[in-house]
Order: sequence, then C-alpha cells, then structure tokens
Amino acid sequence: MIKAHYLISSTLGIGYLGKGGGTVAAVVTCLVWYAVQANGNEVVLFQFLVTLFVTLLGIWSANQVEPFWGKDDKKVVIDEVAGMCISLIAVPLTWPYLLAALVLFRFFDIAKPLFIRKAEQVKGGWGVMLDDVLAGIYANLVVQAVLYFNLF
Repeated sequence: MIKAHYLISSTLGIGYLGKGGGTVAAVVTCLVWYAVQANGNEVVLFQFLVTLFVTLLGIWSANQVEPFWGKDDKKVVIDEVAGMCISLIAVPLTWPYLLAALVLFRFFDIAKPLFIRKAEQVKGGWGVMLDDVLAGIYANLVVQAVLYFNLF
C-alpha cells in the first residue's frame, strides 16, 4: 500500500524530478485542467469536487510517506497539484488566465507571504498541503479580482 502513496504523493513520479518538480506538477495540472474541460465542460462544482478530492488524497498520502521521506520532502508534489487546482477554480479556460493563475500560484508558493510560511508548521499531511492551499486561494483571489475589474 505504501507504494501507492509514493505514486500519489509524487503525482505519478513527477516529484522524483527533484528541483523544479513542483513547477512541473503545476504546469502538468494546468494542461490536464485545460484538456479535461476544453470542450465546454467548465462546471465549477466539478472543479471544486475534483480539487477537494485531490486535496484530501494529498493529506492522506503525505501522512503516509512522511515516516519514510521526512517532513514535506521535495518528492511530494501533490500539494502543488491541489494548490494549482484551487488557483484555477472558476477561472476562464483561456491561456492568458491559465498562465496568470500558474504564475501567481508559483509566486505565492515560493515567496510564502501572508501567513503561508506559518502554515508549513502544521504537523503531518495537513502542514504539507496547507501552504499550497493558501497559495492557491491567494492566486485565485487575484485572478478573480482581475476578472471582476476587467483588468486583463
């Protein structure tokens, strides 16, 4: 069973790429998000449920691999997948908006402003996932503000 968690938490092995694995996971998430919904299948409830599932799966898997890999190992990139999904909820499926969500998510995830760094201190899988969840929320809020004020 632990091998399944290695696969899940590393997002099908992307986490084994090492440095830059989180960015690759976020880019792949954008591409899959677009491919799945490109034919007019943009349903916010579907987006929310998929994101919730990925987030809960990430919490569980991160808890399972932590005794073997340590706290928030770089191989664990399912947190980037969840955060990127949050960044994309209710965002139009156009390349400029997808790219904006990606750049904003990675900025918030790497810079860790606005209590994001503090979220990493939470124990277990919750701590692994929470900083990326917050980064995704912040990225989504900025994109939604851009949409609301027609800035793009």
